[in-house]
Amino acid sequence: MATPLSQTPSSPLTTIAVVGLGTMGIGITEVLAKAGREVVGIDISEAATAKAVAALEAATARAVERGRLTEQERADVLARVRTSTDLQAAADADLVIEVAPESYEIKHQIFRELDGIVRPETILATGTNALSVTRLAADSARPERVLGLHFFNPAPAMKLVEVVSSVLTAPTAVTAVTNLALDLGKEPVAVGDRPGFVADGLLFGYLNQAAAMYEAKYASREDIDAAMRLGCGLPMGPLALLDLIGVDTARTVLEAMYAESHDRLHAPAPILKQLSEAGLTGRKSGRGFYTYEAPGSATVVRDALTPLDGAALTPGREVRSVGVAGSGTMASGIAEVFAKAGYEVVLAARSEEKAQTAKARIGKSLSRSVDKGRMTAEAAAQTLDRITAAGSYESFAEVDLAVEAVAEDLEIKQQLFATLDKVCKPGAVLATTTSSLPVVACARATSRSQDVIGMHFFNPAPAMKLVEVVRTVLTAEDVHSTVREVCGRIKKHAVDCGDRAGFIVNALLFPYLNNAIKMVQEHYASLDDIDAAMKLGGGYPMGPFELLDVVGLDVSLAIEKVLHREFRDPGLAPAPLLEHLVAAGCLGRKTGRGFREYARR
Repeated sequence: MATPLSQTPSSPLTTIAVVGLGTMGIGITEVLAKAGREVVGIDISEAATAKAVAALEAATARAVERGRLTEQERADVLARVRTSTDLQAAADADLVIEVAPESYEIKHQIFRELDGIVRPETILATGTNALSVTRLAADSARPERVLGLHFFNPAPAMKLVEVVSSVLTAPTAVTAVTNLALDLGKEPVAVGDRPGFVADGLLFGYLNQAAAMYEAKYASREDIDAAMRLGCGLPMGPLALLDLIGVDTARTVLEAMYAESHDRLHAPAPILKQLSEAGLTGRKSGRGFYTYEAPGSATVVRDALTPLDGAALTPGREVRSVGVAGSGTMASGIAEVFAKAGYEVVLAARSEEKAQTAKARIGKSLSRSVDKGRMTAEAAAQTLDRITAAGSYESFAEVDLAVEAVAEDLEIKQQLFATLDKVCKPGAVLATTTSSLPVVACARATSRSQDVIGMHFFNPAPAMKLVEVVRTVLTAEDVHSTVREVCGRIKKHAVDCGDRAGFIVNALLFPYLNNAIKMVQEHYASLDDIDAAMKLGGGYPMGPFELLDVVGLDVSLAIEKVLHREFRDPGLAPAPLLEHLVAAGCLGRKTGRGFREYARR
């Protein structure tokens, strides 16, 4: 009689069956075979198994060309893989990894058949990212041996593996697959059973918000994607990523998440249903949010929605000199950007001393650029000479463009715009760098609302390429054209959006950060596991808690409150844990403690 799984030591899992030879199944097969495992690849048709073998042969041939495998190693890898169209081929497996389509009925059928085929101690793993592992386990003859093993696409390249336990899973099974993941060179993260787990649980809410933003015609698909790449350092924009994942797959995941959470942020945007039902599922069909050269191609081609190159804008106003209001890091960074581009810059603050301090900060920044070989000492000196520090906004009398970068407080900004209205010459463009306040409220503090626009730079302004150009319903067309032209001259990528809370980047970024906090608050996963999951599984340059501590928890809370107030969505309510930390004075790196503690400098 076989020993119960809960009493056996973790096995080395030397023979592994992979059921479902789509893109993910083929990738997992490659990873396992390269790590020395005997692999049985199983699918329902000879065509599918032949396609899998061909893909594996091509992938290993590329590895030889790149010097990552020898010809002998390639031959050994291919020899370790056999394929079948019969689930009976899994009879001798120590572990079965199921990566069939995201359908509970299909997966349930596979698991029910496997119950009668595999040995009692064989571990059964599902690769689902949306369905309940617990439900699959409960329907199994031996629920203690069932768990989730969620790889990320492409499996050979992506380091993250989520190991998903249900309340029924035996600890020895978890240990065995965790050790396997480590042996494969992956980074396993232990998570509980809820739709999306950690990485997709956070990622798909963000993708859904982006789809809804596009559907509302708030911004173009190109601008949404560029904003998130350039504003957050993401490898892909959300709409391009939806096309890569599959619009139908995203809809399935979101429906499962919504069924559990009833959070409106997870209710699939209607456009996902419309595209799915029209067969426009993304790259695999050749068309989704974008149009591709052919089904399966990554090459985007022009379609009716593609912006025309050099599309004619209303002629802009001439800008030779720029005024920058403020004395903080953002103000000095913006002044540096304009001066580097050849503009004469007036940097004005509430006192001469503050303005001079801000100019000195620019001098240090330019010196660092010289030390790093990014500019010559002569160019740095000329740049600094183009900046005039002033202790009064009266010095903006002749500027063509005035950009305010003062405190993120509406009353302070409105007072400043009332002052700019008095001191700036007729026809001067007045811009606010606000990241969360209504631009129109600044405009209404002047007698020339048509001349006011948002220019949301990102910190640090000299390094970050993105500027969100925010038009109000009152902004004149030539003012918009002027700012777009100026963005080109200062070598920034401009994206257009309307005047609503968060614009593009913050409206998509902060709900994602808030949801990460809720995961910790609910004891679903640790800070470290969530940060690792998003960096390794989502390609984020920083995990959400690293980013929150850098941005500042007080700043993050203020933006969350603005988004919640504007959109009235309960899912956007700031997580209580964030409010508690801010109330305790734990604001992130700047105070030495936020979600983590930092050494005092």
